[in-house]
Amino acid sequence: MALSAGCLFLSSAAEQPDVISSGVFIGEQDVSGMTVEEAQAYVKGEVKALEDSRITIQMGDDQVSRTWKELGLEWKNTDLVDEVSQIGTTGNIIRRYKEQKDLQNQSSRYEIEYTLDESAAEAFVESCRAFNSQPVEGTAYMGDDGMLHVEGGTDGLTLDADATLATLQKHLDSRQAGDVVIDATVERVSPVVTAEMLSQMTDVLGSATTDYSASSWGRAKNVENGTSKINGTLLLPGESFSVTEAVSPFTAENGYELAPSYESGQVVDSYGGGICQVSTTLYNAVLKSELEVDARSNHTMLVNYVEPSKDAAIAEGLMDFVFTNDLEYPIFIAGSAYYGTLNFTIFGVETRPSNRSIEFISETTSQTDPATNIKLVAKTDQNVGYLYQAQSPHQGLTAVLWKNVYVDGMLTDTIQVNSSVYLASPAIYEVGVVTDNQALATALYTAIGQNNLQQVQTLMATGLQTEAQQTETQAQTDTVVVPEQPVQQPDQPVPDQVIPDQTMPDAGQGYVDGADGEVLIG
Repeated sequence: MALSAGCLFLSSAAEQPDVISSGVFIGEQDVSGMTVEEAQAYVKGEVKALEDSRITIQMGDDQVSRTWKELGLEWKNTDLVDEVSQIGTTGNIIRRYKEQKDLQNQSSRYEIEYTLDESAAEAFVESCRAFNSQPVEGTAYMGDDGMLHVEGGTDGLTLDADATLATLQKHLDSRQAGDVVIDATVERVSPVVTAEMLSQMTDVLGSATTDYSASSWGRAKNVENGTSKINGTLLLPGESFSVTEAVSPFTAENGYELAPSYESGQVVDSYGGGICQVSTTLYNAVLKSELEVDARSNHTMLVNYVEPSKDAAIAEGLMDFVFTNDLEYPIFIAGSAYYGTLNFTIFGVETRPSNRSIEFISETTSQTDPATNIKLVAKTDQNVGYLYQAQSPHQGLTAVLWKNVYVDGMLTDTIQVNSSVYLASPAIYEVGVVTDNQALATALYTAIGQNNLQQVQTLMATGLQTEAQQTETQAQTDTVVVPEQPVQQPDQPVPDQVIPDQTMPDAGQGYVDGADGEVLIG
């Protein structure tokens, strides 16, 4: 009886239109009750929709895009509709009955299968190699608002073509029509300096200012040029900075002008005069930041823009100011030189206790009286009677710099930072020696060789006399005070000096090391 009923059921089903059995899905679409033609139209529509969809590979800020059809998309299982249309509708009665009963208990799902042109897909992915990049370090700069600004670094990217191709295939296997963007698989190399790192540098670790407003035009230009070459320096933990390397060579091509300097104790013009004020100002900012000082030299003679032992002379190939960022965070050096004011400020992350403070004390330990220090120089292009003070005397001095450390306002430690020796420099007088009187010229040269200014003045006033006349004249001039001569004072701060280097193997060679300048002079 049951068989008869089953036969009646199948017979009844056979009388229905030629449609797909109930419970059959193609993808997410229930195709139950569809005719073969309707199901075929649906599948072709899905294939067409996917063909026209655009796939985009994003790599960093760049991307490439293609349609699936351009990548050679093809419908692989073209017999899919025929296959699903036969479920429960073909075969003997028992088979059809069993398949229909199975569909009633659990639906059957079939997928549209696709293939790509392998070479087209690989070429599509490989085109992203054009976007490979090296990491870009973050940068810091001073804005017009006087505040420190940062721009973040970006990762370096290298395409992983195989993994990206696998991602492309995975998305194809999802059979989802519609435009889509996938991320390329890449190997990332992060920059050492990132925006996050730089954004922490909001604290002023140390700042120093000096005045160059009395400088000549050339010296002022040198100060400003040298400052600009240091401004914007970023030092990572453990990195060292050489001022000489940063600002040299001292040439017109490198932006320097001629400015007063000392050569063998006399005032001359040399390129770079004034640059030591730049290194000195930075030195004081470094001291206040408590960074590690690796190399520092004092000037040979005193300068007047900082106290003794607070200076830092540089001389290309001879002396340098070098320091290291021994902190655990980067530091940024901001330098400015405008309208006679030179400033360096060092930014970083403050880790020192807020109840701790420091000060630097310059102590003079000895000094000489420059009043009697005189040097006479024969001027072979000036007549007898010419007497010109070309340089004022400079005091010899020794000094020590101390750092005092205070905690809660109480002195807890005193540390010697450095010691300095400044040589005395004579007052230099130029003496005219051109005369037809050979005996007078000889007498003047003798007085010049003995640095006897009084004798030079006597010879200029009276000429060559007999011994008796000289004795009478000498008695009259014993009380004579050296008349004030027109003095050409060096530009302030004290100009650069070139003096013989007594410590160098070639003792006859001079070098710019005084107040500034710092270029070799043969």
